[in-house]
Amino acid sequence: MPALPTTEYRSPTELREVITEQLRLLLEQRNYEGAKALLVPVQPVDIAEALDGLAKPMSLVAFRLLPRNKAVEVYEYCSTEVQEALIEEFQDQEILDIVNSMAPDDRAMLFDELPPQVVRRILPQLTPEERQATSQLLGYQPQTAGRLMTPEYIYLKDELTVAQAADKVRELARDREVSYYVYTTDDHNKLAGVMSLRDLLLTDPNQPLQEVMNRDVIFAYTDTDQEEAAQLIQRYDLNALPIVDREKVLVGVMTVDDAMDVLQQETTEDIYTMGAVRSEGDSYFQANLVSVTRKRLPWLFILLLTNTLTILVMSNFEEILDQVVALAFFTPLLIDTGGSIGAQSSTVVIRGLSTDELKHRRPWWVIVRECVAGGILGIFLAIAVIVLVFVTMGETAIGITVGVSLLGIAIVAATIGALLPFVFDHFKLDPAMMSAPFITTVVDILGIFIYLSIATMMLGLA
Repeated sequence: MPALPTTEYRSPTELREVITEQLRLLLEQRNYEGAKALLVPVQPVDIAEALDGLAKPMSLVAFRLLPRNKAVEVYEYCSTEVQEALIEEFQDQEILDIVNSMAPDDRAMLFDELPPQVVRRILPQLTPEERQATSQLLGYQPQTAGRLMTPEYIYLKDELTVAQAADKVRELARDREVSYYVYTTDDHNKLAGVMSLRDLLLTDPNQPLQEVMNRDVIFAYTDTDQEEAAQLIQRYDLNALPIVDREKVLVGVMTVDDAMDVLQQETTEDIYTMGAVRSEGDSYFQANLVSVTRKRLPWLFILLLTNTLTILVMSNFEEILDQVVALAFFTPLLIDTGGSIGAQSSTVVIRGLSTDELKHRRPWWVIVRECVAGGILGIFLAIAVIVLVFVTMGETAIGITVGVSLLGIAIVAATIGALLPFVFDHFKLDPAMMSAPFITTVVDILGIFIYLSIATMMLGLA
């Protein structure tokens, strides 16, 4: 079996497909030595993704071919589904060897996903130190910085000299997950300062840490929302963020890789919410069909009921539609265009609120800006519609009516799309709940009313 090329660039997707296919062929041929050799140069995250693409029996065999240290890293990257499948097949000692070797924060995340009966079986068998570290993290509320932090970091008393600190770092670094920074604490274990390892190496060895450390430390509390903590790491370009309790006692560190996972998770959650398919807990594609249907059906019933208002509006203009049947031809065009413009405006505002891009912008400025943008879009679309109606139907009056209606709908849709996220945010609700289906329904109702009202006035109908 040819080895993976090292000189040719491959995208992560291509690499995963190559590894998965070659691994499958080797396992089918029972060439276990070849499979083991194939996995030696492969990064743990790529192996984990390859295991996701294998059948359950094959993934178990492939995992057992890994050296223990690498197996622990691979396991941390595996999907919840694969992790649970592997644990079901492991002997108790194999489980303990892996779980005991995991970082405390990764272990806590694993226990969050595993069935409670499995956690109850594993937790008492951990070493006292690992059990205490895991129990500490599990004691914090989900989706907080305390739940994600790791207690494996380097901290020193601020009374040491730089030389003493360097010696201590060399002694501790092997057993610590986070060694990007050295944190200093006072006599009460409160966070006092921070130094990067680079600064520590370049500083005069005889200077006291108290004189050279940075006392202006960026930190988060254990009950800080995980997204807010992740945004601090992103905003200040940190590799790790110290986490303290309400007494400012240093209790852990949140790492940049955890922050990236959080931001991806939160973005996915917002996208699901905006699409009215919000999935709590499991990934949407890992949830069963009953759960998926249960989560989507209420939204669809709400939309069904609200869309009856569109029917009521149109029924009030029944006589007008009977007089000029051609007006009905343009109803889908107008409501679809209005819904799309409203959804576009709501999307950019929701994204701006979630990333704090609009933190220093006044809501009225954003709303007016979107209103003007909607007007500009409406003008171009109105001109196009008027020309199209005249060319295809020869109806100038109807074309102008549709064009003016389109302009009004575009302005209203953009304004409402920008306004509603701010309203939700003001009442401490997730702006993403003001999703595309919701804004589309509101704009549909108003769009039909605007269109038929304008047609009544401009065409002199009664």
